[in-house]
Amino acid sequence: MTLAVRYLAARTLDTAPAETPEPGPGEVQLAPAYVGICGTDLHIFHGDMDARVAAPAVLGHEMSGRVVRVGPDVEGWRPGDPVTVMPLRWDGTCPACRAGHRHICQHLDFLGIDSPGALQQRWNVPAAALVRLPDSLPLDRAALVEPTAVAVHDVARAGVRTGEKVVVVGGGPVGVLIALVARAAGAEVRVVEPSAHRRLLAEESGLTAWDPAADDVPALVRRWTGDAGADVAFEVSGAAPGVDTAVDVLGARGRLCLVAIHPRPREVNLHRFFWRELTLVGARLYDRSDFGRAVALVADGTVPAERLISKVVPLTEASAAFEALEGDGDVMKILVDCTAADTVNARGAVA
Repeated sequence: MTLAVRYLAARTLDTAPAETPEPGPGEVQLAPAYVGICGTDLHIFHGDMDARVAAPAVLGHEMSGRVVRVGPDVEGWRPGDPVTVMPLRWDGTCPACRAGHRHICQHLDFLGIDSPGALQQRWNVPAAALVRLPDSLPLDRAALVEPTAVAVHDVARAGVRTGEKVVVVGGGPVGVLIALVARAAGAEVRVVEPSAHRRLLAEESGLTAWDPAADDVPALVRRWTGDAGADVAFEVSGAAPGVDTAVDVLGARGRLCLVAIHPRPREVNLHRFFWRELTLVGARLYDRSDFGRAVALVADGTVPAERLISKVVPLTEASAAFEALEGDGDVMKILVDCTAADTVNARGAVA
């Protein structure tokens, strides 16, 4: 018998015994090692996605682990292989899929939201969802491959080029990852973030961060760019002031990439879009090539995953981890260790 963390109702999780069947045809059974908690998981925890998520539900999609069993008709995988999962299952027949955009399938099954996720000690997934990891990559760091793939996709959607000036509004985990990926693409990057703790973490990763409460960010951008304005802005804050800042910092024909999920419609300065011929681009999820690039960036240290991991907790403390992420920005990424039920040290490594 293994354990699984289940969402039961708003702000209610439990850790309960679970039975995992043998993997079926085309499936692989995984032993999740580390699972990251993201903003979407928090939305579910708050009850905001009850119309979509059928309780009891096993959450979690940012993960690393190892293959433990291989189902019939599966080739190329064997027990012990280190993997992460691209948690998308598409139908292949809808207009989006037929147009080549399977990652935004109109009937998308997102593992960890629409079907069971990784916050359990055994997890059956389609073999087609597996992404191989290097043996040399520690599995705790590998749990950041999925959010790094988000950042890779966002930077590609925005068309970031060498030498461009980029402003990332929102310095949480995805915002910092976008900044790091944009810098790796040759851009000059600034991060806008009100949390002093998150600004410090960004700066420790070699980024420059500004405080929107203390700094006139559009004025700083004008000085930085010689009054031209930024070429690209990423809105990752999910807040109305963040939208305003992202629009205000852009120069002529600048591109605004919308990354955050806004829970309600926002007012946008459309006159500025007209006046400066701005472009708005949406970015959602990722494709297989984004995962390949993300694995490389985490493995070679371009993404310093160890700096972004604030804490690791055992599976039995997953509920406390969700509550900790509701705080004032003093944490970045919390991982749940699915291999240990109780003992971790202060830094989070298994004792």
